[in-house]
Amino acid sequence: MDTLTIAGREFRSRLFLGTGKYATFEQMREALERSGTEVVTVAVRRVNLDEAGSGKSLLDFIDPKRFLLLPNTAGCYTTDEAVRTARLAREALGTPWVKLEVIGDPKTLFPDNEGLLAAARTLAGEGFVVLPYCLDDPVLCRKLQDAGCAAVMPLAAPIGSGLGIRNPHNLGIILETVTIPVIVDAGVGTASDAAVAMELGCHGLLCNTGVAGAKDPVLMAEAMRDAVAAGRKAFLAGRIPKRRHAAASSPTHGMIE
Repeated sequence: MDTLTIAGREFRSRLFLGTGKYATFEQMREALERSGTEVVTVAVRRVNLDEAGSGKSLLDFIDPKRFLLLPNTAGCYTTDEAVRTARLAREALGTPWVKLEVIGDPKTLFPDNEGLLAAARTLAGEGFVVLPYCLDDPVLCRKLQDAGCAAVMPLAAPIGSGLGIRNPHNLGIILETVTIPVIVDAGVGTASDAAVAMELGCHGLLCNTGVAGAKDPVLMAEAMRDAVAAGRKAFLAGRIPKRRHAAASSPTHGMIE
């Protein structure tokens, strides 16, 4: 099978899903089920861990035997905040995996490169499996790889914007620059965006608002599942070269006059 491997763990699905912005926890659970995802992100700072097990917590609607919980440090604006939040998540959820976010600007929610790199070095040194949300910057992605990150998660567009893949050329350069998996994160609005990312050769895709904010989140979760699979198959199959002029698809020799 064509599986995705991160830090020695294999995944059959290349679609990661977030858990924010759904109308109800029940809707979120159904979307996760229908998406086929195996990795679910949870914003540690936005979840009341004390309510877990009460039937009122987001965590009560995610089966840990079926999904890998990927806590993230969303809402952290400094290196210290992000590191502290990651450590809290490891203790509370029992996992060394973390989607690392260090936000540098409250309007664009773009990452702080320096703070992110510093946090990545600290957490990787402590044995965390670090998946950093970052700008689509090939130099930064190489530095994050060198810092010990298990994958890089460059944005497609600003978080929640739905603008799709704004800079496919940068993503292509990142794919040439690093040897760890490249998971596109942020800005994906619909299934065609997911297919484009995968056709470029990206190893996976994380989506939250594009699914949770759709008119029918459950149906959009299915669409994202199919688009990620189709885009990956197209990449493996190899597209035809683009041409300026037409090329006949029917033979011109051997035809009966």
